[in-house]
Amino acid sequence: MNEIEFTIGALAKSAGVNLESIRFYQRKGLMAEPDRIRGTIRRYGATDLARLQFIKAAQRIGFSLDEVAELLRLDDGTHCEEARHLAEQKLRDVRERIADLGRIEKALDQLVVSCCEVAGNVKCPLIESLYHRT
Repeated sequence: MNEIEFTIGALAKSAGVNLESIRFYQRKGLMAEPDRIRGTIRRYGATDLARLQFIKAAQRIGFSLDEVAELLRLDDGTHCEEARHLAEQKLRDVRERIADLGRIEKALDQLVVSCCEVAGNVKCPLIESLYHRT
């Protein structure tokens, strides 16, 4: 066998994740748990490393673990359109979050400005406005 072999610790280090992440992904069904071929140590290969890197890359661009599982299910080369639909939905979600953050930024900016305009012994405008927001 010419394939690279890793212990779970070496796999974690190679992928830049902690060991518990791999175990968690196994419990979630995102990664298989290899058989114990040599005694009690499980051996992972280059395919496992690639899968782990795929999971992390998908998470970095915003996919949840359930969405990652769906992408992995589609990874046979015949489901490009379905994968594109998932990506389009994720893009819509990201754009909605950006719009929400813009509204939050504007509200906070206004509250900070109102804090700077108050002098004397009065209630804080920021705290007071939070009591009256719905």
